[in-house]
Amino acid sequence: MKIRTNALAGIALAATAALGLAACGSGSSATAGSSAADNGSSAGEITVYNAQHESLTKEWIDAFTAETGIKVTVRQGDDTEMSNQIVQEGQASPADVFLTENSPAMAQVENAGLFADVDKATVDQVPAEFRPSTNKWTGIAARSTVLVYDKNKISADKLPKSMLDLANPEWKGKWAASPSGADFQAIVSALLELKGEAATEAWLKGMKENSKPYKGNSTAMKAVNAGEVDSALIYHYYYYGDQAKTGENSNNVTPFYFKNQDPGAFVSISGGGVLKSSKNAAAAQSFLKFITGKKGQEVLQKGTSFEYAVGSDVPSNDKLVPLKELQAPTVDPAKLNSAKVTELMTQAGLL
Repeated sequence: MKIRTNALAGIALAATAALGLAACGSGSSATAGSSAADNGSSAGEITVYNAQHESLTKEWIDAFTAETGIKVTVRQGDDTEMSNQIVQEGQASPADVFLTENSPAMAQVENAGLFADVDKATVDQVPAEFRPSTNKWTGIAARSTVLVYDKNKISADKLPKSMLDLANPEWKGKWAASPSGADFQAIVSALLELKGEAATEAWLKGMKENSKPYKGNSTAMKAVNAGEVDSALIYHYYYYGDQAKTGENSNNVTPFYFKNQDPGAFVSISGGGVLKSSKNAAAAQSFLKFITGKKGQEVLQKGTSFEYAVGSDVPSNDKLVPLKELQAPTVDPAKLNSAKVTELMTQAGLL
């Protein structure tokens, strides 16, 4: 009897070990991913294609891995580079999650049919105005369009009433932008959605006549600060980030918010989505849920990215103008069209 009992115990132990090896060997196991989401246990590894700021995403990843044990590999690039790569790779993409700074790159991947639906628990954490109507991806952060200007050159009563005014002759040579950047092209995408193709073409024609091109928003703001140009159309966080450091590139600069649902009050949504081809979909969904949850959004609230928090009722950094006061126009981020914008900007001689 003793021998038989020991034999049975050995068989049971072997069977348990075999089941454990099977679970560990399957990177796409829903059970393993669910375990990570439910109780924080380790469930393999995911790959993130990241077009968000590298430092911000690192903070998210470090906190997520500490809580769940899930390892995250990152491939870094800009919005258009990463979205084009995912579309080219198609179902063979090694990416599990895609994060961006702006919405048009997310819409490109969505239109290619490459995103899985976002889990309802994650969707519920983000208000409708900060995610696409399709729920094929979700907002993870936001940034506001602003006109930063040299207060020694432009008085408050001479500021434009609308972003569209920047195409008028009186603004010739008085403003700068970074037309080649995904940030600025997202602003143009919103203008196209809000005002249509004819109005966008006219504004871009005026921009070609009036604006000074720079490479990068921070460079454009630095030019304003140095007196090279009177103003620049950029995103808000470049100003606040510089002010939080030395202020050397922004001390002569003031941010102006257009408000009044103007195209210049556009709030660009940074996106996150899970690829349909993910080999560890449950863990990927768990990551998206984490960064839109309380702990993930507190990284925005307490950190130095100065991007707006959009999820889980977490307030944004208290140095920022509150989102509710920006009076942003309503734009469905799923409808932003990067391909058409590139075409129109190329025709206008801006690209």
